[in-house]
Amino acid sequence: MKPINIKEKYTKFDKQWHPHQIAVVDDMQVILAKISGEFVWHSHKDEDELFYVQKGVLEMRFRESGNTENEWSEIVNEGEIIVVPKGVEHCPTTKEGEEVHLLLFEKQNTAHTGDVQHEKTQTEYPKI
Repeated sequence: MKPINIKEKYTKFDKQWHPHQIAVVDDMQVILAKISGEFVWHSHKDEDELFYVQKGVLEMRFRESGNTENEWSEIVNEGEIIVVPKGVEHCPTTKEGEEVHLLLFEKQNTAHTGDVQHEKTQTEYPKI
């Protein structure tokens, strides 16, 4: 029951696409991530995800399940949030070279890249 300084927490890691847990609220976790470039197309069958852009601009790309011809994206600016509903295929992306800082809110059992296994997939989030 102590305040958490989010800016200070971002100084504790540099690795991109590697979430770090800063708090737990019931069965939900609050995590921080630094990202740059394109992530992995994936979905979460049973979990929603909330992305809050702390720094930079996030492009959240969406598509109908596996249909690469029906893709669209939403721009999420600094200070804005976007919720990705369960089952929706998505791919977080940034402008080339820009590092974006995210705060995410999701269930503790949410797999980083859903059912997709990729070199960027993380199975454990360090607690900072």
